[in-house]
Amino acid sequence: MAEDAEYYGKHGEPRKYDPTFKGPIQKRGCTDIVCCILFGLAIIGYIAVGVLAWSQGDPRKVIYPTDSRGQFCGQAGTPLEKKTLLFYFNIMKCASPMVLLEFQCPTTQLCVEKCPEKFMTLVKAYANKKDFDYYKNFCKEGVTNTMGIPEILRLGLCPSMLMPSKPFTRRCFPALGQKGGVITVGNISRFDDGSGNMRDAKDLMDGVKNATVVIEARQVVMKIFEDYTHSWYWILIGLVIAMVTSLLFIILLRFLAGIMVWIMIVLVILVIGYGIFHCYMEFASLKGEAGSNVTLQDLGFQTDFSVYLQIRQTWLAFMIILAIVEVVIILLLIFLRKRLLIAVALIKEASRAIGHVMCSLFFPLFTFVLLAIVIAYWAVTAVFLSTSNEPIYKVFNESICEHSRKVCDPADFTSSPMQTQCPDSQCLFAFYGGETVYHKYLIGLQFYNVFLFFWCANFVIGLGQMTLAGAFASYYWAFVKPDDMPAFPVFSSLGRSLRYHTGSLAFGSLILSIVQIIRVLLEYLDHKLKGAQNKFAKFLLCCLKCCFWCLEKFIKFLNRNAYIMVAIYGKNFCTSARDAFFLLMRNMIRVAILDKVTDFLLFLGKLLIVGLVGVFAFFFFSGRVKAFEDTAPNLHYYWVPIMTVVVGSYLIAHGFFSVYAMCVDTLFLCFCEDLERNDGSAARPYYMSSTLHEILWKNMAEDPTPSSAQQQDNQDLQLREQQAREENAS
Repeated sequence: MAEDAEYYGKHGEPRKYDPTFKGPIQKRGCTDIVCCILFGLAIIGYIAVGVLAWSQGDPRKVIYPTDSRGQFCGQAGTPLEKKTLLFYFNIMKCASPMVLLEFQCPTTQLCVEKCPEKFMTLVKAYANKKDFDYYKNFCKEGVTNTMGIPEILRLGLCPSMLMPSKPFTRRCFPALGQKGGVITVGNISRFDDGSGNMRDAKDLMDGVKNATVVIEARQVVMKIFEDYTHSWYWILIGLVIAMVTSLLFIILLRFLAGIMVWIMIVLVILVIGYGIFHCYMEFASLKGEAGSNVTLQDLGFQTDFSVYLQIRQTWLAFMIILAIVEVVIILLLIFLRKRLLIAVALIKEASRAIGHVMCSLFFPLFTFVLLAIVIAYWAVTAVFLSTSNEPIYKVFNESICEHSRKVCDPADFTSSPMQTQCPDSQCLFAFYGGETVYHKYLIGLQFYNVFLFFWCANFVIGLGQMTLAGAFASYYWAFVKPDDMPAFPVFSSLGRSLRYHTGSLAFGSLILSIVQIIRVLLEYLDHKLKGAQNKFAKFLLCCLKCCFWCLEKFIKFLNRNAYIMVAIYGKNFCTSARDAFFLLMRNMIRVAILDKVTDFLLFLGKLLIVGLVGVFAFFFFSGRVKAFEDTAPNLHYYWVPIMTVVVGSYLIAHGFFSVYAMCVDTLFLCFCEDLERNDGSAARPYYMSSTLHEILWKNMAEDPTPSSAQQQDNQDLQLREQQAREENAS
């Protein structure tokens, strides 16, 4: 018994028998009030940040191109509504290396309806009224036929030349091509630059290249945005299919738990096997194709991601990854083959519990709605904060000028000393920024936005966990099921959680959010230090990232079990976390054998749903099936809706399977406490069902235990099992 005292002393005292305990305690008080008040103040501050961002931000800055006067091209309800394209007066000025530093070409930019379609110089157009009227479409306001060419050029009202251009990401770029190995623009290799000089078309290359680099990120984002606008309804259909599949799977699991688990295992292996086969067929079909043997390292980063699918190495990498996943799953199934039967029985017991609390299957929809609100608020606030800067104008000039690149005001620039001292200078829009107090704290506000997003999201997830835990605990501790259960266990548990334990939920989610925001900062530092050569700094950063990743996983596990104890006993977060931790430590072997194997099986169920929906989405959006060729939308990147459907399907499947996972975890903790509180006698009967008792008996019979106390439990259980069989036989 000394060994027993030492064992339990390390991991707390076991629960004592209490004849008055009948499940989740009804008479309870508010817990962690200070943290509840802090959370309320943080939410008020979050609302204030949102109001401030909405009043200062302007999302049009990332949607519409901006001309040299800071006006948005194509904005509805303005004189520029029909002028949706941005035209550069002299694209060759974009060839300056300063463009890549300032992210702005030092030339006048104008909103136009159409890009120029032919070569034309101002001198030649001025001689013909019809040509000059066409030319004025690409000039600033105020140009008349009575003005002379020198005056027009001096005031910078018109470009000195026009050249054939094509719209690209809402901007007019020269229509460059290649003819006989020579760079051409508009089918000619040389053109008049408007000042009487003949230039080669290749001189435009650097300007177009730099301007393209400046907008390359926006180009990809805009294409992805266009893909979403063309495929959003199909994405929603895919997510609805994932939701129906998940719900159907859960319902079948409720009535056919044993059969469905084995079907799930077989289908997961088959789906991943088909993925390996498909990757191999793609890999084999590219053999001998021109350019298919290029390595990913040689290819580098490409904005057109479909290029990667034309390379054999890509499909080889996919095939290897899927093969590793397949082998790992098969080995785990072989290694855990004896434990699978126990886990299946535990899932069956969870199915019975869910059968008595059927509304718990639809509770994830409530969690999804709350999470959608949190995500939407964070995303909108982040966009408005990032676009709350003011337009900054700077002096651009061709000759040497002491005011070059200085901030200027376009309203009075013509009468300012800058214009007088630098006659050829212009005050053009440069970028969005600002030096006010508000703009200096933008980074801090964005940080606060991210932190509150983590806090609110973790709070919503914790609320769902505590609600389900209270409902399933009321099932377990009902001696006569379902007669002793409350009428609406989910709603009763939700009411208790919000009324008494908002502070505990806020406390647990705060701890987790702090760790998550530290991980975000470490990722930010890692991104900033990628070019550093300090090996020790990289190693230290890598170790920190690994440690905080492990810490986050541990806190999630601890929070989950702490919420279960809060839902049952109504104590504060720290006390509940300590009790849950010690209870799990006293039953460590059972945790590894029962709880984690069950989590693995539920994870396979998520993989199955994601795999089935993902394969369907791939064949639909990629146009690989002829039946869908006319139905599927025409996209820039067909992987955009596929990845969206896959990620969304996993989140949906995780939401539905989380009901089972929470049920298993709750039943497991209650089951461990039941063993400590009761002994199975008539005076102290177990609350567990006979099936759960059988699971325990198999577990205890097959596995060694760390203490004589647990060995004594094993012997007592076997004796009671034998007595029960004898009574049934008689």
